[in-house]
Amino acid sequence: METPSAGGGVRWRQVGIFLGLTFALTWGLNLLLWQTVGYGASQPAIMMLQLQMLLPALSAILCTLFLFRDHPLFQARRRGERACWVFYLFIAYTLAHTATTLIALFSYDFIVLNINAIVSQAVGLAALLAVLVMRLVMGKEAFARVGLAGGRPRYWLIFGAGFVAFYGLQTVLNMLFRLGETVDITALVGSGVSLPAPLLWLIIALQSVVLGPFLGLLFAFGEEFGWRGYLQSELLRLGKVRAMLVIGVIWGLWHAPVIAMGHNYPGYPAAGILLMTAYCIGLAVVLGYAVLKSGSVWLAAFLHAVNNQAASFFLAAVYRPHHPIFSFGAGLYGVLCVWLAAVLIILLDPIWREAAVENVGNHP
Repeated sequence: METPSAGGGVRWRQVGIFLGLTFALTWGLNLLLWQTVGYGASQPAIMMLQLQMLLPALSAILCTLFLFRDHPLFQARRRGERACWVFYLFIAYTLAHTATTLIALFSYDFIVLNINAIVSQAVGLAALLAVLVMRLVMGKEAFARVGLAGGRPRYWLIFGAGFVAFYGLQTVLNMLFRLGETVDITALVGSGVSLPAPLLWLIIALQSVVLGPFLGLLFAFGEEFGWRGYLQSELLRLGKVRAMLVIGVIWGLWHAPVIAMGHNYPGYPAAGILLMTAYCIGLAVVLGYAVLKSGSVWLAAFLHAVNNQAASFFLAAVYRPHHPIFSFGAGLYGVLCVWLAAVLIILLDPIWREAAVENVGNHP
């Protein structure tokens, strides 16, 4: 996917169409959630939050493939690039997940709900396997031509380990300052499990931090192809740092309705929205930097999934903070740490001062 040169201007009309569609679909879904089952741990609510993650990429794909005639993906579709089938598959997967979400929302039969959950997971796994098969059959160059390069494996390892280490450090800091309590892992998994606590933590860690990011890759791709794949490429015309800051604000506000309903910061709707926006600004710099270094939106999706899984594991299964605002991790102190990491990244790597890369998808 091409990155605009610094000399051109942002195509604000196209950006506005993308954002308008993304926010309309997302906030409409949030309104449906609020008016029906409400935010919580129910199956329909979880599936609606997963569906929300798919909507930025859906909007970006619909706009760039079928509406924005001057966009490289529109031209790739017209040329008949085979790798565009990945985008068609993603559209089909989003529609399938929408269908299973609606079944979960409006069905009250226990058996139907369980079958529906199994079908939803099977469809997601099948879609992910289909992407892997396409990559093997079509080759890396075909994927790179449509902005789906994988990037070098070392970036996946280095950045992924960095995210896990960050949340491990946040947990240590919460412990040192006594901002929470150690989780009783045996009570968390239920009385039917008789394994010792260290082994339980190891099993959950492997499931969450190692396996989880790959199983959640398509959901994370749903956000990252929208924010880092399309929007970042377009807003780089503002300059790299400014683009990341603008994306972070947009990304944070995109979460506003579910934050107001209690996601991440229960009981603090206004402060939660401000804190989530600040968090997204810092994280946008880190994820945007990963894309600049690797040329891979798939890496951003993987890191997004690692971020979610590592935060969930350390803050919910190891040491749970008492206060959602005044704590490390997703709280105020953790957000300051994310900002510190973002500032160091900007100051230490000269890539922020280099000219924009001509083709993000082919960047090594």
